[in-house]
Amino acid sequence: MRHLLLLCLIALLGACGNSSSNDTDTVAPPVAAKPAPALLKPTRDGHFSAAITAEDFAAHVQRLASDEFEGRKPGTIGERMTTAYLIDQFQRMGLKAGNGTSYLQRVPMIETTLLDRDAITLDVAEGGNAAGEHIEKFAYRTDAIVATLQGKGDVELKDSDVVFAGYGVVAPEMSWNDYAGLDVKGKTVLVLINDPGFGNGDESLFRGKTMTYYGRWTYKFEECARQGAAACLIVHDAAGAAYPWDVVINSWSGPQFNLPANEDPEPRVLVAGWLTTDAARRLFAKAGADFDAMKKSADLRGFKPAPLAAKLSTHFRNAIRSAASDNVLALLPGTTRADEVIVYSAHWDHLGADAAGTDHIFNGAVDNGSGLAALLELDDAFAQQQPKPARSILFFAPTLEESNLLGSRYYAGHPVVPLAKTVADINMDMLYIIGRTRDMKIIGYGQSQLDDYLKDALAPLGRRIVTDAESEKGYFYRSDQLNFARKGVPVLYANAGTDKLDGGAAAGRAAIDDYTRNRYHKPGDEYDPHWDLSGVIENVRALYAVGKRLADESTFPQWNDTSEFRGARAASAHGK
Repeated sequence: MRHLLLLCLIALLGACGNSSSNDTDTVAPPVAAKPAPALLKPTRDGHFSAAITAEDFAAHVQRLASDEFEGRKPGTIGERMTTAYLIDQFQRMGLKAGNGTSYLQRVPMIETTLLDRDAITLDVAEGGNAAGEHIEKFAYRTDAIVATLQGKGDVELKDSDVVFAGYGVVAPEMSWNDYAGLDVKGKTVLVLINDPGFGNGDESLFRGKTMTYYGRWTYKFEECARQGAAACLIVHDAAGAAYPWDVVINSWSGPQFNLPANEDPEPRVLVAGWLTTDAARRLFAKAGADFDAMKKSADLRGFKPAPLAAKLSTHFRNAIRSAASDNVLALLPGTTRADEVIVYSAHWDHLGADAAGTDHIFNGAVDNGSGLAALLELDDAFAQQQPKPARSILFFAPTLEESNLLGSRYYAGHPVVPLAKTVADINMDMLYIIGRTRDMKIIGYGQSQLDDYLKDALAPLGRRIVTDAESEKGYFYRSDQLNFARKGVPVLYANAGTDKLDGGAAAGRAAIDDYTRNRYHKPGDEYDPHWDLSGVIENVRALYAVGKRLADESTFPQWNDTSEFRGARAASAHGK
């Protein structure tokens, strides 16, 4: 019976025809969502069905987001319970270990914790005078945030020349170089957040409203280091960063994680941090420059980077600790093209627990218990599929997504299948549970041919794909598929749309906003037995159809000509 049900599911979802209409409002009959049980404790006795169902999905989320798992923080008992649960499920399904003989891949990390934070200042000597006669001080938290990316216990920067490099972008394919003619070796570089053209709304530059990787803070620090700078400070802007200054404080004032230098040998700046816009105005004014005028010039072709008449000094100490966490991987070998692999990914980690407060556990039910539940439902469906997939399928649960995507970054440098043989990554992160919608949103729409795969998977249901209405916020660059994309592997990162069957787009947007405002990265992100899971199940089934089609093909999906990752696929063919 299980095989019969699965074959019916495959027949429905595998009908990936050529229809690509986005205009129809017709929909398939509602997907029935069974009421979630009070508690399902999976065992190896076949308790779960092979079909992708609301009941099974709910059981996985309820277990993974329970208080017993303590918020799934890396390095805690919550990690050990989470990885054990995933491995137990993989073994129940008959999936092979994904890393040789092991289901785990150890990810080394360096933990850096800033000491005496509130005593730290940035001292700027105005007019380039390092004698200390006219020192402007910028306070930690109020004006600036700083850290080191080099894992050093004692950090000192003394009388470093300050330069302004616009958006800090070097993009030959865009005919753009903010460092042209500027030597920043050993200096402090100030840069703006987002892409050139963001400040003046110039749609002709880069990808217009849509942020590229060049706009992300991670890229800014990477490029500063490649240029030889000692320090890089990003000027914060709430619109350009897509979050307020408080988010910068909360994200950077706690322990910071990085891969060890021997595992990630790319250069890193000694001092990385942020300035508020008001602090930047004050710094520029003390240097005899107009910040707002120079900021405007950075949005124009022909921008010239410029030194400022200022020198910066700072000194701070860190506690350094070596640690490790684990990625979890399971493999379903293909039948005829086993050396080629499709990856499904969903990070397992969350924020753990805070000693303060009555409800102190960050359960992470939606972020990312929902993605893990989807991953396990897909595992079961593919494991029981007949006939078996021609290509191999790797089910990948990375760690440390909440710490700058370090688990997937490590995997991208140490893949268990060569990246040149990796067909695609389908990533699931924080699947919104808002009921059925007429659409699915592709985050990073326009990057690759995988957009059309999802479009075709939705067509038999009368559903459509839509673009990310908030593409300027750069959500595409904030989840694990990014590290596959940077190595040239085409990726698909999709989520619920907003056009709800009951209430339309206004209701869908309100439901997502309610989650973001009241539960995202808060203890309130808990399993709810009253969830309407019909929509998320329909979406997971669509992602199954995409993977099944990829597994049965012999071709590789391609990047679109406008993607900044287009050239990386050829590079991966000559490396890992």
